[in-house]
Order: sequence, then C-alpha cells, then structure tokens
Amino acid sequence: MSTSLAERLGYPGDARLVIVNCDDLGTCHAANAAIFEALRDGLATSATLMMPSPWAREAASRYRGEDVGVHLTLNSEWDLYRWGPITHAPSLFDGDGGFPRTVQEVWDHADLDEARRELRTQVERAILWGIDVSHLDSHMAVLHQRPELFDIYLELAVDFGLPVRLPGADTERAIGFPFRRLAAEEGVLFPDQLVALGNNNTATLLERALHNLEPGVTEIVAHPAVDTPELRALAPDWMHRVEDRRLLVGDDEIRRLADRAGVTFIGYRELRDVQRGA
Repeated sequence: MSTSLAERLGYPGDARLVIVNCDDLGTCHAANAAIFEALRDGLATSATLMMPSPWAREAASRYRGEDVGVHLTLNSEWDLYRWGPITHAPSLFDGDGGFPRTVQEVWDHADLDEARRELRTQVERAILWGIDVSHLDSHMAVLHQRPELFDIYLELAVDFGLPVRLPGADTERAIGFPFRRLAAEEGVLFPDQLVALGNNNTATLLERALHNLEPGVTEIVAHPAVDTPELRALAPDWMHRVEDRRLLVGDDEIRRLADRAGVTFIGYRELRDVQRGA
C-alpha cells in the first residue's frame, strides 16, 4: 500500500490539510499589502511572487521569511497594465511591450529555449533577492497544459528541488497527457486537490471547499488585494481581489468553519522539505 502525501508529511492518512496560496504577489502595491497582511494576520499560508511584475522588488523588500514561491510568468493579461520578460526573449513579446495577453499566444509563438531561459532566470532572481523559494506554480496555468512547456516546469522543479502546483486528475484526463504521473516519477510533490476561488460567488466557493474537503492536501488559490484607486484602474477583476482579501483577513466565520471541518493549515515549505529529504 502506497504512502499518502499526508502521511509523508507526518500526519494521519485521513488528515485534511490545506494550503491557502495567494497568487500575483508583485503585481501592484495593493496586492503586496494585502498578501503580506493575509500571510501575517489572516488565513493565507503561502504566496507566489511574479518576478517580471512592476512591484516584484517592493514585494521582496517586505519579505521576512514567509512561505513564498515563484509564480512562473509568460503572460501579461491586462490591457492597461503591462509587464514583460526579464531576459532577452523576442518570442515572448506580443508587440505591445509585454508578454502575450492570452495563453494561446504563448503556445503559438514562444521559443522553448527562450521560455526556459526566462523561467529559470525568474527563479534565480527570486533567490538572488533573498527569497527562500518554497515552490513553483504557473501564471494562468500556461505550463502544465502543453507537454513541451511542462517539460520546462518539471525540469525547474527537479533542478531547484521544489514542489509544484498541479490541477487534479480530472484536468489531467481532459488535457490528455499524464503530467501528474510524470511529476511523481521524478519525485516532485504536488497537492492532492486544487481549488481556485474564481471570480464569482467567492465566499460560497470557499465555504463549500472547506465543507467538502477530502483527506489529503488541498491547495486553495486566492488573489487578495487592498481596495485602492490604482487597483480599480488596472485590474478588471478588482472587486473579486478585494473580496478575497476580506475573506482571508476579515471574515472570522471562515476561520470557524475551517476549525469545524478539522482543517490543519500548512504551507508549501513542508512539501519542499519532504521532497528534498527524499
């Protein structure tokens, strides 16, 4: 009988372990303020830093050893607020001074050597800036949906000894290649389940996720930000980001629900330490 991820982490096999990860650290001041607030005073247990983003260096200046990974980035999806490669990578521009807006554009035009160099440099720069990188994940899920890009994702996870975010088995079957099995064969760890809060009925989705938790490790992904005029101007989904911050920082009922569900909150660093130990 195989050992479950929970058991490898030192918990009972039926434990309900939750990573609450805040994506898009570094995009703007409003995101940086909310994410570190959620890490220090709220329910968040992890975050991922977008190294090419304009406020990435300010985010790194706030870092005090929290569980922070790298949000590997090849897209810049907003119309009025742009970021681009930190390496020389002509194929990763969309002609408008930044990364492509859509995932499909990356798949259609990215040179794999340029993508590999760019993504590796993002991880290396995070380390150079003093981040004790806990894990990797993929902005807009661009890396795990194509085998040639997933190879780069897995290569970085192996080379740096880092766990990764991967969607569940249902998504694996829909995409059509066994990325979860390939990661496991390389000794790379990833949560058992993934829940993205999305842009509608966020509170209901979070409550339902906590109420229906399965045994094992579940990652819940949020995008908190403080409500500011700048956020409203740059992010089309600003309302949902503000709501994520309220849920993670100011909603005591969510914490009580987690307690009733028997949730144990963990970070990605626990997965990383087991992966490196193996």
